[in-house]
Amino acid sequence: MNIELLLALPVMLPLGGAAITLLMRHHARVQLGLSILTLVAILTVALVMGYHVTQEGVLVLQIGNWTPQLGIVLVADRLTALMLVVSSFVTLAVLVYSSAQEVNERAGRTPLAIYYPTYLALVAGVSMAFLAGDLFNLYVGFEVLLAASYVLLTLGGSASRIRAATTYVIVSLLSSIIFLAAIAAVYAATGTVNLAELAVRLDGLDSGTRMMLELMLLVAFAIKAAIFPLSAWLPDSYPTAPAPVTAVFAGLLTKVGIYAILRLETLLFPASQIQNLLLAAAALSLFIGILGAVAQTDLKRVLSFTLVSHMGYMLFGIGMSTQLGMGATIYYVAHHITVQSTLFLGAGLIETRGGTTNLIKLGGLAKLAPVIAVLFFIPAMNLAGIPPFSGFIGKVGLIEAGIEYDRASGWILIAISVITSLLTLYAIAKIWNRAFWQEPSEEIIRREVAMPRVMTGATAAMIAFSLLLTVLAGPIMTYANEAAASVLERTPYVSSVLGDDAADDLVYRIDPGGERLEDR
Repeated sequence: MNIELLLALPVMLPLGGAAITLLMRHHARVQLGLSILTLVAILTVALVMGYHVTQEGVLVLQIGNWTPQLGIVLVADRLTALMLVVSSFVTLAVLVYSSAQEVNERAGRTPLAIYYPTYLALVAGVSMAFLAGDLFNLYVGFEVLLAASYVLLTLGGSASRIRAATTYVIVSLLSSIIFLAAIAAVYAATGTVNLAELAVRLDGLDSGTRMMLELMLLVAFAIKAAIFPLSAWLPDSYPTAPAPVTAVFAGLLTKVGIYAILRLETLLFPASQIQNLLLAAAALSLFIGILGAVAQTDLKRVLSFTLVSHMGYMLFGIGMSTQLGMGATIYYVAHHITVQSTLFLGAGLIETRGGTTNLIKLGGLAKLAPVIAVLFFIPAMNLAGIPPFSGFIGKVGLIEAGIEYDRASGWILIAISVITSLLTLYAIAKIWNRAFWQEPSEEIIRREVAMPRVMTGATAAMIAFSLLLTVLAGPIMTYANEAAASVLERTPYVSSVLGDDAADDLVYRIDPGGERLEDR
């Protein structure tokens, strides 16, 4: 078997699983078993793929043996493999968690028969977005995951979920329209949508056309990634969904947008002229997002605003366009997918035990539910960047990159990132004080709920995975730095897809300090 065929499996397996589980809609246990097996298989494939790209380099699959210029191309490098490993583990853990929440969701008349097929379709869309070797199939991946997310967001059909989903759908459609218009403009200007070919052809366009195309794509991706000021939709949309759905959305969907921005600013528009715009958006996302979190009194809304805020850390590294900054960003993305998802699972545990996520109505959970307290405390400290957790390591990496960057914008962002980290700790302390330490109401004391072991076990597994990012921070950061060097160089990607001759036509490459080098 050709190792390249592995690239099709992260997309084909969940699509096939979705079809089978839909046929088994009257057998929930069979649906669950098939879904878990599918996600375990995807995780295995992702691990094998990661090992191969580390040893042998970029993997390319040309569907139907069409040439890259005409056919569908799937591409996996170090960055892709890491995203697939992290995303597949998170989706597996969240699916296991959600299986124990079925009892609660049945009370809301949730149509469980469509949950598993839709969830697998979401996984297929995420995998497609990570593996796509051209803009159009990146668009297809986005649309598949967005279509699935519309269904997951409205599960239960309550008024609040429908209202939140309406905003989410409108914003998503707007970003998709902008993305599609950008693809049309790119094709009109270059005659291709293949990413490797675009890396060569965009270098030859005049600066005005390049900037217009870059801004169109950036706006589309920034909406999907919830970058300020295009993030207002997120805090109103995510908190209404069931905890497992919110966990997947918070952990993965915004990171697919960040992944697209990372590819945009390295492969297609290296060291672009809008670096300062990216850094300004990073600063605003960090500061405005965390101020929103501090002002909230609902747990899920606090976490939603911290999600908006911490997207700024990732954009900080991308905006610098240095190897050190990009490596820290890649590590931070892996960290944040895991920790943010874990916190929303913890919020689900709190809601199950306390009956609400309103911090004013909660209290006493440190004594009443000590296991939940521990399961929330660890990822909360990780998000706040308390040493020695992975959040601290990622932030230190970004600060180190900012110091090396040695420009006024970098120093300003270092200061804002430190302030944001302190305010994140304050927001977490507020959650802890109100939900776990303040005196509980009689209603919470009388509320007797047996916490499903599956839910606590899945949350603990997520915490263990986040701690693995800390224990293995050295080799993972080395891997991230090598992935950063590869995406900044561009040559490995282009030569693997189009051949060495095409890579020789690249005009711009990036040196480790972030300067654009003109080769011819």
